[in-house]
Amino acid sequence: MSTSLQKAIDIVTKAVEEDEKKNYEEALRLYTHGVESFLHAIKYEADSDKAKESIRAKCILYLDRAEKLKQHVSGKKQKAVKDGSSGGNKKKGDNDSSDSDSEGNAEKKKFQTQLEGAIVMEKPNIKWDDVAGLDGAKEALKEAVILPIEGKRQPQRGILLYGPPGTGKSYLAKAVATEANNSTFFSVSSFDLVSKWLGESEKLVKNLFEMAREHKPSIIFIDDFDSLCSSRSDNESELARRIKTEFLAQMQGVGTDNDGILVLVATNIPWVLDSAIRRSFEKRIYIPLPEAPARATMFQLHLRNTPNFLTQGDFRVLGLKTEG
Repeated sequence: MSTSLQKAIDIVTKAVEEDEKKNYEEALRLYTHGVESFLHAIKYEADSDKAKESIRAKCILYLDRAEKLKQHVSGKKQKAVKDGSSGGNKKKGDNDSSDSDSEGNAEKKKFQTQLEGAIVMEKPNIKWDDVAGLDGAKEALKEAVILPIEGKRQPQRGILLYGPPGTGKSYLAKAVATEANNSTFFSVSSFDLVSKWLGESEKLVKNLFEMAREHKPSIIFIDDFDSLCSSRSDNESELARRIKTEFLAQMQGVGTDNDGILVLVATNIPWVLDSAIRRSFEKRIYIPLPEAPARATMFQLHLRNTPNFLTQGDFRVLGLKTEG
């Protein structure tokens, strides 16, 4: 059994024990930690799709329980605060609406602060030439994103990048951001959105799109997208359902202006995505493992600032010997 998987099982076993003892805060912490370890196992250690589906089902169960515990713990804390402040007088009328507005702004600021810790927001400086190989993928992205911008046409709003892990999907997304009017690049892992803020993930999705609108032209890149928007099922948690609903609403831009925003997502297993969400990505581009010439170019790119005596022939040999 893999290290992360065994660690996750040990952690959630302790979480269940604390849950049964009614130590809900500790159980919540352990459930959250255990889900993070399960997600790590899905990404790096699960060998088959069947194993990934089995682990993902466990994550749904523990996330659902963790969300209920969080609501219970938060409810107790809010009740304590209300009881402590019940003796004070509060003016009604206009103050109520102003308090509501300030609370809404404070909540929005809180989520954007949380997002700043989870996302990488940058103006990347990666050109097409910095990406080794992937000529077919680069041409497809130019056709879908760059050429429409230069020709004053509406570019694609959603693009799905799929293929084996470690093939340069996130690096390619940064190159798109650089070439597309030097767009602001928002990079976030779906693991962060799902596991770090139980019960608030759908609000974070909404605020991610709001931040992108404030800094457009912008590109939102979500890695490991299958963990965020997998197919719907009978045993699906309410949390997972809300995330998908919010993501679809933001992608469709109901009541908002999504011009100047491109959503790029990456997954290793596109067939597990929710069908409605998969349809919202008009363009789907396969990112394959690099061929020998691309591998040779990768060596050249990574060693270009390091003094060496390697010839073109040496790089070709390295490219041939690094298959797999």
